[in-house]
Amino acid sequence: MTAAKVKQALKKLADRERAISSARFFKTGKGYYGEGDKFLGIIVPAQRSVAKRFIALPLLEIKELLASPYHEHRLTALLILVAKFKRATEAEKKKIVKFYLANTKRINNWDLVDLSAPNILGEWLVAQPDDKLLERLAESEYLWERRIAVLAGLSFIKRNQLSLTFNLAAKLMGDKHDLMHKAIGWMLREAGKRDEKALKNFLDIYKNKMPRTMLRYSIERLSDKDKKKYLMK
Repeated sequence: MTAAKVKQALKKLADRERAISSARFFKTGKGYYGEGDKFLGIIVPAQRSVAKRFIALPLLEIKELLASPYHEHRLTALLILVAKFKRATEAEKKKIVKFYLANTKRINNWDLVDLSAPNILGEWLVAQPDDKLLERLAESEYLWERRIAVLAGLSFIKRNQLSLTFNLAAKLMGDKHDLMHKAIGWMLREAGKRDEKALKNFLDIYKNKMPRTMLRYSIERLSDKDKKKYLMK
């Protein structure tokens, strides 16, 4: 199995019109977060099917896919990595996490982060807590590493372990990027599904400091009465 074979499989699924639409959707214009990203125009379920076929792809070949300028090559590489992680031994998982962290510069769009960070780094940290690692990622100047830190919290939320998300939200409250506001608000909303009282306690403290987008995302599941309360800063 080689990266070239994966690229060939994906090329057969390419759709030019979808590629044009995806380039607009993922903000690839000059000065935007996805500047320069290229697309083949392939839906995610189709990429999952390709990833399933190439689950035995070696890490060296996955690295070649991650180096590609095409978004779908990188996403499929990460989907293969997620599939590998689910089947891996503890020693193999450690190696995959090390590989993942060594290649964060190529995990460079929000869907690439969202479909990989919880399922690789998050799952690893649930079993192998590493506060220093999360702190380093959360303090990174690189947008996507900060988002990786926040999305890793989803694995904890699913296990009703909410403190990580609340701590990261407080730490990153002053982040300037809209994509971080959305990610943090989303994770707060998910935490609120598990413990609405804990979310409200957090909002009572931080509602006047939260960016509006973050606040709106976080309160989506609350009652209309509570929404009105928190939007009236």
